[in-house]
Amino acid sequence: MLSEKLREDFPIIQKYKDVIYLDNACTTLKPQVVIDAVKAYYEEYGGCAGRSAHRLSRLVDEKIVEGRKRIADFLGAKAENIVYTKNCSEAINLVAKSFDFSKRKKVVGTILEHHSSMLPFEIKALRKEIELVYAKPLPDGTFDVEQYKELIDRDTALVAVHHTNNTLGTKNPVREIAKIAHENGAQILVDAAQGVPHSEIKFQDMDADYLTFSGHKMLGPTGIGALVAKAERLEEMPPFLVGGDTIEQVKTDSIVWAKPPRKFEAGIQHYSGIIGLGAAAEYLKKIGMRNIEEHEKELGKVAFELLSSEQKLKIYGPREAGKRTGIFTFNVRGITPHQVAMMLDKMKGIAVRSGVFCAQPGMDFMGACDGAVRASFYLYNTKTEIEVFADTLKKVVQIA
Repeated sequence: MLSEKLREDFPIIQKYKDVIYLDNACTTLKPQVVIDAVKAYYEEYGGCAGRSAHRLSRLVDEKIVEGRKRIADFLGAKAENIVYTKNCSEAINLVAKSFDFSKRKKVVGTILEHHSSMLPFEIKALRKEIELVYAKPLPDGTFDVEQYKELIDRDTALVAVHHTNNTLGTKNPVREIAKIAHENGAQILVDAAQGVPHSEIKFQDMDADYLTFSGHKMLGPTGIGALVAKAERLEEMPPFLVGGDTIEQVKTDSIVWAKPPRKFEAGIQHYSGIIGLGAAAEYLKKIGMRNIEEHEKELGKVAFELLSSEQKLKIYGPREAGKRTGIFTFNVRGITPHQVAMMLDKMKGIAVRSGVFCAQPGMDFMGACDGAVRASFYLYNTKTEIEVFADTLKKVVQIA
């Protein structure tokens, strides 16, 4: 497991020593290096990037270029592949709004998608602009590649699926799905909001056409995310938002768009967020994504071993620890999810998420129509915290 010493890097953990933070699939805590990077923009640079020739502007230019390179290196991509957005949701909407559905209209998704990767296409389907079909998981929440072979055909324009599921922590076989999509002339969009923070991802090896993620789920600031896309896809797509810095030349009767990624980044950008996101990527890179994933799996294994025998506990997802990341989703029979979450908080300061996790169709499909409780682990969580969580949950179960 990872060293507990890294907990010293997180001011909130040091401030609230009575809190066990297990809501990491929602958002993560921030290390001091990220906080310092954000502060540095406001205290040391403060200007606009790409617009002025003065010293402060040039400093911001350098930091933005550096931040984009850090993200590209972290994801095994090139700097020109990275388009900054305010979050993963906006990145998915960018693709949905700009994608050319004129020749093919079928989109393949999954019933376990987050609303962010489902709604942009469901709206189009309800307007009869596209045909939307859903892959269904096996009983343990994992997906069989054979089903994708049946659903993806020569009518398919786009496959829009998650890398890692936010309700169960299960992974999609994205490389295999990408191969099937491309063999049928389709493209693939991967929602990696839960993948980038918890797994080693190499964009070029994955062969996805588009990949999206949010900074706040990977120790970065809120309000910053990105679309990572193949260069040819960015060249093909028209801009989603337009304005300052998206053009090379504009006349009253003509527009020449800037080269990607600039043509997609309208207006003043979230400079402090970009700089902070680069710092978060560097921090994670130093620890090692494989080490982080292994640590989370070990914590998940501890939770499952301590709680799987509880008869009043309904645990969702695969029983094998190797098939899920650090997400433990459950219900207590006889107590509503929100009551369970409040009891855990009150009894031992355990912070978890309750509800449908912005994935209502998937929760309905799994039989958790009234929602569930989700404990999600990250690099700063410890075995001791999971043991306290399990012990406290057992007491909640006894009350039921």
